[in-house]
Amino acid sequence: MAMERLVVIGGDAAGMSAASQARRLKGPDELEIVAFERGHFSSFSACGIPYWVGGDVPERDDLIARTPAEHRARGIELRMRTEVTEIDAPGGRVRSRDLETGAESWTGFDKLVIATGARPVRPALPGMDAPGVHGVQTLDDGQALLDTLARTDGRRAVVMGAGYIGVEMAEAMLKRGYEVTVLNRGEQPMATLDPDMGRLVHEAMDRIGITTVNGAGVTKILTGPDGRVRAVATENAEYPADVVVLGIGVEPETTLARAAGLPLGAYGGLLTDLAMRVRGYENIWAGGDCVEVLDLVSGRERHIALGTHANKHGQIIGANAGGGYATFPGVVGTAVSKVCDLEIARTGLREKDARAVGLRYVTTTIESTNSAGYYPDAALMTVKMLAERRTGRLLGVQIVGRDGAAKRVDIAAVALTAGMTVEQMTALDLGYAPPFSPVWDPVLVAARKATAAVREAGPG
Repeated sequence: MAMERLVVIGGDAAGMSAASQARRLKGPDELEIVAFERGHFSSFSACGIPYWVGGDVPERDDLIARTPAEHRARGIELRMRTEVTEIDAPGGRVRSRDLETGAESWTGFDKLVIATGARPVRPALPGMDAPGVHGVQTLDDGQALLDTLARTDGRRAVVMGAGYIGVEMAEAMLKRGYEVTVLNRGEQPMATLDPDMGRLVHEAMDRIGITTVNGAGVTKILTGPDGRVRAVATENAEYPADVVVLGIGVEPETTLARAAGLPLGAYGGLLTDLAMRVRGYENIWAGGDCVEVLDLVSGRERHIALGTHANKHGQIIGANAGGGYATFPGVVGTAVSKVCDLEIARTGLREKDARAVGLRYVTTTIESTNSAGYYPDAALMTVKMLAERRTGRLLGVQIVGRDGAAKRVDIAAVALTAGMTVEQMTALDLGYAPPFSPVWDPVLVAARKATAAVREAGPG
């Protein structure tokens, strides 16, 4: 029997997790694995880039989980600085170009994994390609930004966007001694939260010296005589800038998949089945930031770019491509972040998400503390909870607070996955001691209040 070849496009979390898992199941004499990565690095933590830029992580290489040499030592032929330029699905081959030499070649496959990730949203505005404007999706991007900072005399940074990347990069630039302005098109920072919770993030950013301008749609990047960025313009003002960081968000990198005629969803991500196979293709899988996944709460497909999902996708793809069997059931949309000492967390649906899928709901918001109120340094946290009006099913939770606030969202993530009602949550046997929580954990306080709100609203 001829040996099969597995080709992987993308050398980061999903791609190399898939390759590694497939290799565990099948040795080099059973399955040849060839992986392509257009960048300089493999298996790195993109989520850690803001903390490297800000100086919390001392060295770039601290973010690398496994080097190309380590992958090759495990029997994976990883071709770095090699970009796949075409997928010929019917012909079972991909075309690639060596970015150092320009040489092109075709590589056949029996099985294909597409793990092309996501790309920073880069609006088609005048000046967006000017020197000094940076996205931060890869280690190459982070290094390019640090190189710019090293040769830039000015100390004014403008961050476009106030989502996770925008807020984290604003803090990173502040730590580097920059005067930071965040331009946000939305009503409040962190559009992954409801505006009332985003306002708490805005207030925290103000307190540490980050200027946040809401309702600020950027119209163009202004450049100086040397061609470098000098300011960012909105409809109403100009904001001086020596460096601009894009934190608008990301979109699936599915250029190759689209050209190959593979199925894409409403958000531009690849559509897969529960085994992470591209729909309609028996021998092609896809995972990571380039796919759309099932939201277990709303029942709709959505695009969520997180390393946690990418690594899980890779494990499942590798198991299936290696002859085993595994499935990925979906997500509830859990994410955490921080701005200095303020922790930010969400899981499940926001109010706008619930409305979009036709759910009727109640909301409750409570303030509590991260430890017993009498315990030294007890700090406030705010918990917002959404529950379905008729059934009381938990729909979503958002938490903003300090020490110990963010990871409490995991309680809600488990409850959402289990399909629990807010009343059922009130009986959860959570750990208690004064240094860790009040007698009633803040999440359970919110659940009790939500239970009362559901009863008061009635079935109508």
